[in-house]
Amino acid sequence: MIERLQKYLAGAGIDSRRKCEELILQGQVRVNNSVVTELGTKVDPNNDKIEVNGRLIKYKEDKQFSYILLNKPKGYLTSLSDPFGRPTVLDLLKDVKERIYPVGRLDYNSEGLLILTNDGELTYALTHPAKEVEKVYIVKVKGIPSPEKLKILSKGVTLKNNYKISPSSIYLLKTINGNAILKIKIKEGKKRQIRKMAEYIEHFVLKLTRIQTGPISLKGVKPGKYRHLNKEEIKSLKKLV
Repeated sequence: MIERLQKYLAGAGIDSRRKCEELILQGQVRVNNSVVTELGTKVDPNNDKIEVNGRLIKYKEDKQFSYILLNKPKGYLTSLSDPFGRPTVLDLLKDVKERIYPVGRLDYNSEGLLILTNDGELTYALTHPAKEVEKVYIVKVKGIPSPEKLKILSKGVTLKNNYKISPSSIYLLKTINGNAILKIKIKEGKKRQIRKMAEYIEHFVLKLTRIQTGPISLKGVKPGKYRHLNKEEIKSLKKLV
């Protein structure tokens, strides 16, 4: 079966499709002993020899993927490694033997639901803006924003450097000691998006927890713990692809 090189690599569990595109552009992929740097290059997995950093890639259609839901605590990087030696989410998954990688972002000081997998196609679907997969957060902010400010934010705004935030759903759940607890639903995944949204209305984030991605909920998983997604959950995610 002929398919695009980056799609094949993602399907083989090398990394997400975006990361596989980066590997190609960086000259780390060879096809039939020749370096390929053009995205969209077509390959035939049954006849072409495909290597990533010298490692021969063999992909079977019946490959078993892993799907893990982690409740990420604050103080862990959402990455596979860190040059400064800071803890990463993989430190919480040391008994997981498969090579998996995080789906999307959850910054160092944020916590909550993080899906990890070696299914590159699913990763691509869950993180591509066009798919509009909804993420739900519980956010504690400093002070109590007015209804007017929340309304402005929910309609979408443009921040510094033409950083555009699409419309979102924002609810004031309660107030505690002069601070507000918000529930925010977004369909984007831009870097530090919710923190920048809060800064825009001058109510800075004190705590940020993701509780849901698409149909998958964090319920029942304690901080620092994880579980494998069940068949029904995996099926519901794949409907988004």
